[in-house]
Order: sequence, then C-alpha cells, then structure tokens
Amino acid sequence: MASIKPYKIAVPDAKLDRLNQKLGLADFPDELDEAGWAYGAPLADVKRLADYWRNGFDWRKQEEKLNEMPQFQTSVSIENFEEVDMHFVHQKSEAPGAIPLLFVHGWPGSFIEVTKLLPLLKGGNGAPAFHVVAPSLPNYGFSSRITKKAFALKQYAEACHKVMLNLGYDEYVTQAGDWGFFISRAIALLYPQSCKGSHTNFVFANFPALTKHPTLAVTSLIRHALSMYSPSEAKSLERFKTWWTGEGRGYMAVQSTKPQTIGYALNDSPVALLAWIYEKLHALTDAYPWTDDEILTWISIYWFSTAGPAAASFIYYEALRDPTDLPVSKCQSYIDVPLGLAYLPKEIGNAPKAWTRTLGPVVHISESDKGGHFASWERPDVIANDLNTMFGKEGGAFGVVRGKNGY
Repeated sequence: MASIKPYKIAVPDAKLDRLNQKLGLADFPDELDEAGWAYGAPLADVKRLADYWRNGFDWRKQEEKLNEMPQFQTSVSIENFEEVDMHFVHQKSEAPGAIPLLFVHGWPGSFIEVTKLLPLLKGGNGAPAFHVVAPSLPNYGFSSRITKKAFALKQYAEACHKVMLNLGYDEYVTQAGDWGFFISRAIALLYPQSCKGSHTNFVFANFPALTKHPTLAVTSLIRHALSMYSPSEAKSLERFKTWWTGEGRGYMAVQSTKPQTIGYALNDSPVALLAWIYEKLHALTDAYPWTDDEILTWISIYWFSTAGPAAASFIYYEALRDPTDLPVSKCQSYIDVPLGLAYLPKEIGNAPKAWTRTLGPVVHISESDKGGHFASWERPDVIANDLNTMFGKEGGAFGVVRGKNGY
C-alpha cells in the first residue's frame, strides 16, 4: 500500500501577516447608486468582509476546527504528468462492512464541503456506514499545483481514483456536485471495475439525442414543443438558460478562456478573491444564511492553498478545451453505473427527469423544496438521507461494493 501520511493544516505566520498587510492596503472601486447585486458583489458587503478578515476573523480558530477532521496526504502518479501530492479527509468507519465513499468537490468549493456530512454517514439505526474520503483536487486546497498544460477531467479522475487505491479501496461509490459531477462521471467511465455507484446533486443531463435515444428523444421533443414540464422543471430550465447563456456565466467565460489573466488579480489581491468567490456563494445558494466566519473560511482555504488562489480556475480552461482525452460531453453519455439524483430547487444544472435516463440507470431520485448548489453544506440532511437510502438495505444500489454493504 502506498504511503499515507497524517496531515495538519498549519499556515505560516508570515502568510497571515502578508494577508493582513495586503488587506490594509486595499483600494476599493466606486459603486453606482442602488446597485444591489445587479452588477456583482455589493461594495458595502465586500468592505465589511475585508475589514473583518483583517481585524476580527480568527484563522487559527478555524484552522483548529478544520484540523478536527482526520486529514492525510498521499502521492499519486498521473500518466504523462508529474507526481501529485493529494491532501484528503478520511473518516474511517468502525463498521466491518462500511462502504468506501469518494466525495468530489468543485469550484468555488473545497474539501470543507464534506464537513457536515461526516457525522451523518456513520451508520446506525438501520442506515449504512461509510468510509468517507474527500480529497482536495489538484490545484485546490492543500493538494499540489499542476505545472503542465492539459490537466483535464481524465487526470482529475485518475488522481481521485488513485487516492482510493492508495487507501486500499479497490471498489467504492461517489458523491459529487459541480466539477465533481464531471470528475465522478469520468471515474465511472474510466474505472468501472472500481466505481460501483454514483450520487450527484448536480443533475446535468443533455436533451436526448435522436441517434442514441430515439424513443426518448421523440417523446422529449413532443413534451418540449407542448411545454409539458412540471412547474419545478420549467423553473429549472429557465434558471439553466439564465445561468449558462445569460448574466450568470461571466465567471465561466473568463476562467475558461483566460485564467492566467484573472489569476493576477486573484493571486495578488485578497479583496479580488473575496469578491470573486463571495458573489458565487450568494448567487448559487437558496437564501442560505452565510456567516462571515463561514465565508472567510471558504475563501481563506483558497488564499492559503498550496497551489495559490489562481490555480483552481484552470480546470475550466482545460476541461472545456479537451477535444481528445475526455471531453465534458462524453461524461454526460450513458454510463452503466447505478445513479442517484438529488434535485434542489436553486441548483443551476437540473435537467428534466426524463433526460436523466441518458446518463445511466437511475435508481434513486429525491426532490427537496429548499437548497442550492452547495448541497452538502446547505442541505447535508438531504445528501446523507439520499446516500443512506440509495445504498441501504432497501435501496437501488444496495450491495454494489463487494463485501461492503454498509453493515
């Protein structure tokens, strides 16, 4: 078995001093009268958060809380790339039949998103137990920086898969959202001998193609022509349109085309990083009551990351410009791995349920009346209940991992 080393987050004092210095020198832009959120993060909010980051926020306290989670580091080799040091959370269950679960985050999230799930996945009272593994993706958190071009979905999948192998988990299941959805799909596609089930809160399915799903495509065309969508599906499609082709896609347009350019601001200015991420924390959640400590902890993980604040943006460029290895479209094709779906009303990628049959054999669907993009943070109860149901004794994916049924 590969070397697994305990890991503790310990940001040097010099980095804290440098952050405080930069915050103290910040120059803020002007703002139009009554701008609200229409133009981006409001000036008053960003000023308040920047002031608190410098004068009130206690990183050491948050660091101590983060270090309550069992964290480790291991090295993985990636084909045609350098070796990557992978940081990860690993909550190992005492249950002999616990199911290995790989949790995959996206942007602007991190390993922190697994925090609220950990106490809910220990089993008991009829629920299965899980060994939970939540890596920092390469270029994120406390995993190492990628220095070569074309590190895309295939490579992110390989890195996460090899963390599981290094832990001795030859078979496992996944839970993911945002980029984690595409990475977990890539894992299921590339390593079907290991990935035995997937759950996602990012229901990103395409309209059924006539060449691949003729019957489903015709019925979907008729339903679309007659606007035969449920109220929630109609709202989701409108939200999807606004986000991906309207004002919501500004960050993606930048990060998928010129990540180096925005990187100068994100790496040099903590206020730029704060505004860039804070706007998304607000826009992508369902009126979630963020505390200032939560916001600044999420953003501080980026500021203090091993690879630097700018590195995480490059996944947009590489994954969306990968025509050969493993394009996004291939990750949305039919993959014969049991699939669970959590529908939350303020998610940006919820496809109509009929379309999800193009993704694979759907064995579990839940619908919630509240929640958004960061489901495991906003609604850990929903995600945990889905996992417990899907992989529990009466679930559609019970017993998919050999010798590890959760009990």
